[in-house]
Amino acid sequence: MSETTHGGAIATGEPPRSPDDGLSPAELAAKYGLTVSGARPSLTEYVRQLWARRHFILAFSRAKLMAQYSQAKLGQLWQVATPLLNAAVYFFVFGILLGGREGTPGGDQNYIPFLVTGVFVFTFTQTSVMSGVRSISGNLGLVRALHFPRASLPVSFSLQQLQQLLYSMIVLGVILLGFQHFPDWSWLLVAPILALQLVFNTGLAMIMARLGSKTPDLAQLMPFVMRTWMYASGVMFPLEYMLRDRTGAPEWLIVAAQANPAAVYMDLMRFALIDGYTVADLPPYAWALAAGWALVIGAGGFVYFWKAEERYGRG
Repeated sequence: MSETTHGGAIATGEPPRSPDDGLSPAELAAKYGLTVSGARPSLTEYVRQLWARRHFILAFSRAKLMAQYSQAKLGQLWQVATPLLNAAVYFFVFGILLGGREGTPGGDQNYIPFLVTGVFVFTFTQTSVMSGVRSISGNLGLVRALHFPRASLPVSFSLQQLQQLLYSMIVLGVILLGFQHFPDWSWLLVAPILALQLVFNTGLAMIMARLGSKTPDLAQLMPFVMRTWMYASGVMFPLEYMLRDRTGAPEWLIVAAQANPAAVYMDLMRFALIDGYTVADLPPYAWALAAGWALVIGAGGFVYFWKAEERYGRG
């Protein structure tokens, strides 16, 4: 290389070499501590970030709960009125017209507590799944504007549904008292049952959130899927009695139906709250099934959601 000086002389030489010459982009990033914008953190770091935003998650869930029926004149009463009206319809159709009261553990007089408990518990799972499907695709503005663990959204929606269920449990308690089912030590089992179901619901909501983020039409399909799941879970009728005594189903089908997670959590809740619902009315290994479903779906759903963390809100 040549260069003309002010005195007209010609000087030759090479430019000084940079210490970064010859380094690849990855090596340069490592040297200066640079990271990819929006890159997925490690699983342990992701859990730490999620815990650090626990106050946002709780506040967001409460805000969503309050806004859900803000335009309705009855306001938050619809949180309880909606599942109660569904239970009234199911009682008329399945309890009166189709004879679904037969085989109710403890006798036909337990059918209304049996039905209302099933409706409330299944609604907890149903609404968690439905809100999970839309948790990413329905909040793209928030996802694209702010940097935070995206799992905060399905977790907050599951907590929102838990808060709604707790309001319903107050009404369920009144119904149980009206049918002479008084508080007992077994009522303390409600807390671990709800904790296991919450973990299960949250994991399932995360699975559906990832699927729904790429396929928004899934939200239109899920009501049909959830309705089918409800009919297959014994919400409106005693599942074992209906399969074994009314339809003569094979034993393997009865076992599979009773192992259905929605049926497991409903049966455990009925066992805890309703007099006359005994251990013999529970599916085999009910507590092990409840814990197993919570562990597999809760942990598996979390990892499945985390693996696509850097893709949410893009494209």
